[in-house]
Amino acid sequence: MYYRICHQTTYTYNRSVLLKPHIVRLRPRCDSWQTLQHFSIAVEPEPAGIFHWVDLDGNAIVKLSFQQETDFLKIVLTSEVETRQSNPFNFLLETEALQLPINYPHSLWLQLQPYLQPYGVSFDPVAVQLAQEIEREVSGQPISFLTALNQRLYDNCKHIVREEGDPWYPGVTWREGRGSCRDVAVLFMEVCRCMGLGARFVSGYQEGDIEQERRDLHAWAEVYLPGAGWRGFDPTQGLAVCDRHIAVAASAFPRYAAPISGGFSSGSSLSEVSARLEAQIAIARGKD
Repeated sequence: MYYRICHQTTYTYNRSVLLKPHIVRLRPRCDSWQTLQHFSIAVEPEPAGIFHWVDLDGNAIVKLSFQQETDFLKIVLTSEVETRQSNPFNFLLETEALQLPINYPHSLWLQLQPYLQPYGVSFDPVAVQLAQEIEREVSGQPISFLTALNQRLYDNCKHIVREEGDPWYPGVTWREGRGSCRDVAVLFMEVCRCMGLGARFVSGYQEGDIEQERRDLHAWAEVYLPGAGWRGFDPTQGLAVCDRHIAVAASAFPRYAAPISGGFSSGSSLSEVSARLEAQIAIARGKD
């Protein structure tokens, strides 16, 4: 599939502020699943500097620095991406990955440590119980486990829109029976990690109804499987990720996949500053 994406984010302030450096994580990744054919970024007011680099997770980062005061910030990104993997189950698992818990080789287990940690201080008992229930139902088969978990969350967690805020703790999402895509993705990750499956948080876009006018940034989870690598599961949609998803950033920690991070200072004024955020996303299929 070939997609053209325009993502505009606008911050407006009730008076002039001095912007601190901003980190933008909205450049689609380029790998064996998708190829970034074009990318551009336009910023108002004009930044003092625009810096491109790759973070520890392998995500393409754009850092913006500013010097002048402003009462708004507008960031417009345009991307053209070709996705290629129509079959999400096109892989052959290694022998050690055929039964839960997966017996990761020691060197790989060490590398996966950030992806095996609980979202909070310790694993949520709700996630532990859910993991054990599904593991028994599927007799420890990893792909059956992931598929059943994906479907269970899709069936039991109503999708809601929460434009701001950190993901809820996994137990909250499950008990409420609802959550944003990032809330449900974190719940999926927690259940996987309870079973010793390395999992990470992914932000990006999902095709959905191509005629739909309102678009939001989407979130899902990826699980590391020996012989398959990172494989995506979207519990909000009940889908295994294929060529209808466009990945932008991934991390063991959701905050490091946030689309834009930054702040501002109010200078010498003591009056309170208020900010309003508006995001507009357009996705079109096919080349011009």
